Amino acid sequence: MSFDLKKPISIGSDHAGYAYKQFLADWLRSEGYVVRDNGTHSMDSVDYPDFAHPVAEQVESGEAAFGILICGSANGVAITANKHAGVRASICWLDELAALARAHNDANVLCIPARFVSQDLALQMMKTFMTAAFEGGRHQNRVNKISC
Repeated sequence: MSFDLKKPISIGSDHAGYAYKQFLADWLRSEGYVVRDNGTHSMDSVDYPDFAHPVAEQVESGEAAFGILICGSANGVAITANKHAGVRASICWLDELAALARAHNDANVLCIPARFVSQDLALQMMKTFMTAAFEGGRHQNRVNKISC
């Protein structure tokens, strides 16, 4: 299944991911997508859970088509987002991983490590994540076993 791209796309970052968040959100808006920017809104030091939780809540509730979270390593935002039922946040640093996160894991939040990828690669991973479909089948059986 692909994302319902008529719904808003939820995005958030900490200070380390701020420039990437702005870049990706601007690209999405230029392509006609509705973006819910959950902050941060500057490069001042902040706590990543304050921005990861709103993104995960919007994905969890179905308000957003999917989420994008960016921090330095992507670990903190992924750990935080994955505390939410129905959220499958995946850290990606290669385009192939973004494709597999969707195809095999039905991931619905893309987590980008800003300190380890270029903005161009982040954009490519986001495009791949947006358009790749979940394959279902044997992968659905595995995804069904994720929730506690």
